[in-house]
Amino acid sequence: MDSSAPIDHPPGDSRSIEQCAAEWLARREFGAWADDEEQALQAWLGANTAHRVAFLRLQAAWSESDRLQALAAGWKQPGPPPRGYWTTPAGERIELAPRESTRSARLPKLAAAAVLVIACTLATGLGWRSYNRVDSAHLQTALGATGTLPLADGSQAILASDSRIDVRLSRKQRHIALAQGEAFFSVAKDPDRPFVVAAGGHDVVAVGTRFSVRRDGPDLRVVVTEGTVRLESQAGGSTRPASLLPAGSVALVRGDDVLVRSVALDDAERLLDWRQGLLAFRDTTLAEAAAEFNRYNARKLVIGDAEAGALRIGGSFRADNATAFVRLLEQGFPVRADASGDRIVLHSR
Repeated sequence: MDSSAPIDHPPGDSRSIEQCAAEWLARREFGAWADDEEQALQAWLGANTAHRVAFLRLQAAWSESDRLQALAAGWKQPGPPPRGYWTTPAGERIELAPRESTRSARLPKLAAAAVLVIACTLATGLGWRSYNRVDSAHLQTALGATGTLPLADGSQAILASDSRIDVRLSRKQRHIALAQGEAFFSVAKDPDRPFVVAAGGHDVVAVGTRFSVRRDGPDLRVVVTEGTVRLESQAGGSTRPASLLPAGSVALVRGDDVLVRSVALDDAERLLDWRQGLLAFRDTTLAEAAAEFNRYNARKLVIGDAEAGALRIGGSFRADNATAFVRLLEQGFPVRADASGDRIVLHSR
């Protein structure tokens, strides 16, 4: 090995080891490479695990730069193009005559510096992509169906019938847009990444908790079954303070009004029985019950008159079996049902 071969640096110095690895790699890539030099490289690699790690890391970065170089040159074959190969923007090939090697002692040093620069540049680029990575997904359920969907951060979303969410998970924030319907979220704890559900001009913000958000046209309902969430208006100039909703809270948003009430946890959970395919009613008007069934069935229940709509009912019913619900109404309430096509009209009698 001649005087331009790499110099072994003091052991234990990571920066010196990296410099030495770069010099070895540059010597192999740019200079003449003989058998005795390969043997010397293998001896250096075997002398210390840190030597091998540094060399392999730089070699991987250099291979990545070969691919970039090949793309720039218009090379279509595997690996880097041959020395002197290039193409013009018009696709014409240019071959540069190889220059006689001067075997200057400066070449390995300059090449080693280039290896280190490329390695640092690629590492920085990969780190930036990782830092700014966004996991996105579009999730939707059909009418009458519910779905349990794991999110990339370890959280879980359960979508009610005919619901849609758009998910964007980044390093700084977990953002969910509820476009329609209702979703229940079991949020993985991550204090550095707030979990934000945007719906109807409001944000529901959590760190680690369990809650549901539901859209009814312009109206919003939030039910919290564990932890605490914060209900905020998205309007920048809004003077309305944020509402803190602990477990057992049910918040109803209608226009500029926010009504928050506290209920027993069992009652809060009962509002979310749709996760088990049930609709639970307690002293609910028939008009409200019919609207709930219509969220899960193509055949709609229509209230024929105000008296029928005002009737109060209670109990748990299969969300996907409106026909059985109507039969029970006719048997136990002063209700008459007229079925035709895709609807059932409920009249008082």
